[in-house]
Amino acid sequence: MNNEELLKIQAGSSTISSTVLNAVVRAINTLFELGKSLGSTIRRYKDNKLCDY
Repeated sequence: MNNEELLKIQAGSSTISSTVLNAVVRAINTLFELGKSLGSTIRRYKDNKLCDY
């Protein structure tokens, strides 16, 4: 192959793949659930409604 042909080669990752998109969505969902859990814990601690172990 000559240099002109080599410059025309394009990789297949020019668009966002479904795997990357799925990983981003799962990360956002994980952060959302973590925030809900943390907020619930803070609210229970503030209202003094913690379970005794």
